[in-house]
Amino acid sequence: MTPQSDEDEVWRQIVASFNETAEDASAEQPWPDRENVTEQADAGDGDDARGGGAPGGVALGDDALGDGVEDDDRTGEERAPTPGDDDHYIPPPPPPLPHGDALSRLSWLALFGGPAYLLLAALLQWPMDGWIVFAAVAAFIAGFVILVVRMGDGPPADSGWDDGAVV
Repeated sequence: MTPQSDEDEVWRQIVASFNETAEDASAEQPWPDRENVTEQADAGDGDDARGGGAPGGVALGDDALGDGVEDDDRTGEERAPTPGDDDHYIPPPPPPLPHGDALSRLSWLALFGGPAYLLLAALLQWPMDGWIVFAAVAAFIAGFVILVVRMGDGPPADSGWDDGAVV
């Protein structure tokens, strides 16, 4: 046989076995055996769910169970666990939005207020003099320019001499 015919035969076997299911026992279990967890650890009395057991149902010891009180990292206070804590993750409340200075607020108002006034006036068919249209367009342009100029393009002043990886 020539090398070409061997290759053709291999390709024919690959194509013929394309839709066949795997006979390997690992096809039913797509993860390694060391990650298997016993039924006892899954349906335990709740102690394992708090972190008292390791994967595979191996107990870590009495010290790993804790005293039944959890620390709240956001406030530093301790709170008692509730039964619903293990069901899903509840994110902490977001921090309040920063209050901008007066110039930033006016710039945002001009950026959105100018076009919004023109759109509202056009939809409601209000009479628009030339100076009103000019003022709305000028407000939009001025708001945009002020926001872009104040944005800054350099690194923060407290970043030091090494910016690290800059993407």
